[in-house]
Amino acid sequence: MDKILEVCDLKKTYGAIEAVRGISFFVERGGLFAFLGPNGAGKSTTIDILCTLLKADAGTVTIDGYQLGRQDGAIRAKIGVVMQDNLLDPLLTVRENLVTRGGLYGMSGAELSDAIERAATATAVTDFINRPYGKLSGGQRRRADVARALIHTPKLLFLDEPTTGLDPQTRSGIWETLLLLRRQQGLTVFLTTHYMEEAAGADYVVVIDEGIVAAKGTPETLRSRYSHDRLTLYASDPAMVAGQLERLHAPFTRTGGTFVILLSDTKAALYLLDLCRLYISGFEVQSGTMDDAFLGITGKEMRA
Repeated sequence: MDKILEVCDLKKTYGAIEAVRGISFFVERGGLFAFLGPNGAGKSTTIDILCTLLKADAGTVTIDGYQLGRQDGAIRAKIGVVMQDNLLDPLLTVRENLVTRGGLYGMSGAELSDAIERAATATAVTDFINRPYGKLSGGQRRRADVARALIHTPKLLFLDEPTTGLDPQTRSGIWETLLLLRRQQGLTVFLTTHYMEEAAGADYVVVIDEGIVAAKGTPETLRSRYSHDRLTLYASDPAMVAGQLERLHAPFTRTGGTFVILLSDTKAALYLLDLCRLYISGFEVQSGTMDDAFLGITGKEMRA
């Protein structure tokens, strides 16, 4: 297993507040890794540490073979970061912003021109590369942010809620770009998001809450462990449906003639449907979602 990032017993306190309390996890090279948690969970503190913006109190972090706290310069050369807030100069064009960013990595001349062309093409910003950043739409600015993060061809890209506030079509376009970069460049993506459908596409998920790792695994593992499938019955005879479910001691919630039953697995719906088929006008079977799993792990909504 090739680990590009490994975190061991990471800790950070602010006075009496233990923001991060000894968390450990790793990220496989070339993968899409989702790091989730409600507000106040310690997620932002952890990301700031990993991006060399904040010093940890204890623990070790290794990124692409370099040790955090000792080889931070080498680590910065290997990572790209797209934060929630826009960081580019709104008065400069996208190209001018990229020139400035490339200069910080010691690039100039043909090397810088090639890097700008490569990053601009990869993120599809060439059509507006000569427009001021501050005049761009939200989706265009996000693409420019990603281009900035890619100017030095990093191996690990941190994305802190990269599509927040964007419309679904623009979000989809951003993700098409990121998936293409993963295929073409073997880029590893470290993602935080409150859109659970984005987390559902990850190779591996870690959920942090109250400064500790509350759960980790593949999206499918977390869904199966922490969420339930649901059967919704639309009753033509609510009294009979209620009676059948009560005789089975099947827990349910009822709103008028609509009954919702949590299932141990999807197949369990078959028996209940057969039992109630004479008394219902319709039904739905829904698989457990990442939203359900997140709520089951933390007891909180994602946006809490």
